[in-house]
Amino acid sequence: MSKFMDVHHNMKGITADQLREAHNADLAIEKDEQVHFERAWADPQSGTVYCLSEAPSAEAVQRIHERAGHKADEIHPVPLAI
Repeated sequence: MSKFMDVHHNMKGITADQLREAHNADLAIEKDEQVHFERAWADPQSGTVYCLSEAPSAEAVQRIHERAGHKADEIHPVPLAI
C-alpha cells in the first residue's frame, strides 16, 4: 500500500462538523477500495482541505471520494516520510 495526500479546493467556510462528516463518509465506504483515510485537515479561510490516506492507487482514493460526494482536485503520492 502507498500513501497519498489529496487536496480539495473551493470548500471555503468549512466547519469542523462538516469536515468530520465528509471524513466519516469516506470511512464508511473506504474498505470497498482497500483504502484507509488516516486524517483530514482544513483551512476554512482558503477553502482548502487535505486528506492523508493509504491506498493501492490514486484512482482508488478518487473513487471513494467521488462516491462520498467530494471529488479530490489533486491527488499526490507520498513516497517518502520521516
